[in-house]
Amino acid sequence: MLERMLSAHSMIQGGAEPHLLTPLAYTGYWDKVDNAPYDHILSSLAQRTFVEELPNGEQDYWKACRAFCGVLYSSLVSTSGKSICLDKTPAYALILPFIKKVFPDAGYIVLTRHPLAIFSSFANSFFDGDYQLAQDHEPLLNKYIPNMAAFLRDDTVSKFHVRYEGLVSNPESWMRDICKYLNIPFEPEMIEYGQANSKKRKGLGDPVGIHQHARPSTTSIAKWIGDLTSDASKLELMQSIIAQLDPQDLERLGYPVTELWQPYNQHAGQKISVKQPPLTTYRLQRKLIVRLRSLVRRYNPLKRLTKTIKLTCDVLLRE
Repeated sequence: MLERMLSAHSMIQGGAEPHLLTPLAYTGYWDKVDNAPYDHILSSLAQRTFVEELPNGEQDYWKACRAFCGVLYSSLVSTSGKSICLDKTPAYALILPFIKKVFPDAGYIVLTRHPLAIFSSFANSFFDGDYQLAQDHEPLLNKYIPNMAAFLRDDTVSKFHVRYEGLVSNPESWMRDICKYLNIPFEPEMIEYGQANSKKRKGLGDPVGIHQHARPSTTSIAKWIGDLTSDASKLELMQSIIAQLDPQDLERLGYPVTELWQPYNQHAGQKISVKQPPLTTYRLQRKLIVRLRSLVRRYNPLKRLTKTIKLTCDVLLRE
């Protein structure tokens, strides 16, 4: 949402998540690919989509191999008439020390949100609401919160901290402050981001919530509470995860442990109905993937068959 709001500004070029810096951080000089915290398949898809949007396509990409990010960002902006390139990729939070080395003078906008709301959105958008499967696949809070807290403590780089709850509650005030930080004039069109971004874009990102509103909305602030009041296993899992996190990290992000559970405690003992989003093609795909993953993990013959098919496909498609 914030990316779209910023992209609605006449001087800012945004777009889909390009996943450029994460692979670059693990080419060997900074760190090895063995330790890379990204999905190489998704990264490849995202970068190919990104390259399709460049003025000269693949030619610009090979040129960028000689002067990587600077060329790609400059090329993207050159066709838009804008002067600022905005790169929003969630996994960048895991390589912030590397990015700071690459772009020590960049402007960093750090967006934080209630940790339980983050996990709820993550599980519902990509794992059909299965909290345990989401945590097993990606321990999101355990990985991201320490990294973001450390970056917010770092006073050697310029940054602007935005809290999601404040942004959706008072968007104009927050966007004025962000524009001031970026040294650009505020434009009211940034609030009505749906009108400026009416064209459907290709690329990665949360496909569930962003299309439900055309401007910031507070409807998602407390949506996570319904998940926890209606399912004791989800509550137990989230209590366990929060207990594993450093309280100082949570406080630095703006969500101290003493206040973290207050929204939930106000509804303790109540069951809040959770409104399911419309059954789209995307949600059907996620349901199918989650179901097939579960079957493959539970039945060894099916797992062996799947691995055999994968190996066969790898051999047949090898170039």
